[in-house]
Amino acid sequence: MASLLQGFEEVQLVKPVGKTVMTVTDSAIRFNKATVEVLGSPAYVKVLINEKTKQIAVTPATEKADNAVKFAKAGAASVSVKEPVLVEAVKAYLPVGEAPEGEVAYQSVNGAAYPESKTVIFDVANATAGTMKRRGRKKAA
Repeated sequence: MASLLQGFEEVQLVKPVGKTVMTVTDSAIRFNKATVEVLGSPAYVKVLINEKTKQIAVTPATEKADNAVKFAKAGAASVSVKEPVLVEAVKAYLPVGEAPEGEVAYQSVNGAAYPESKTVIFDVANATAGTMKRRGRKKAA
């Protein structure tokens, strides 16, 4: 006899993660809210680069871990990492072009999220380049 619930699927109570995005500019690497959530809002992360596959992975780390960089503050929506050595290492794979005056050039790439491993992997091949208006305080006129 077939099970009464055959063919049914449980309602998933975990809301799907939005797109994980890493944006690289000349001076910072920005991770969007979905990326911060997948990683579990860690205070520190490690950024790993796979030279062969041209992929960049981000995973939580402890403060004492080698090469750990400061990441999320509690409740952070998105995170910018400005560690110069790290920015330069990532820019080697995601070179940032020139931007017109008053704008910022960037490379943006969507990541593959692995919530169970608290890891996001960004594939350099999927990056898109662009420019955006500078954000922050406007100069007083």
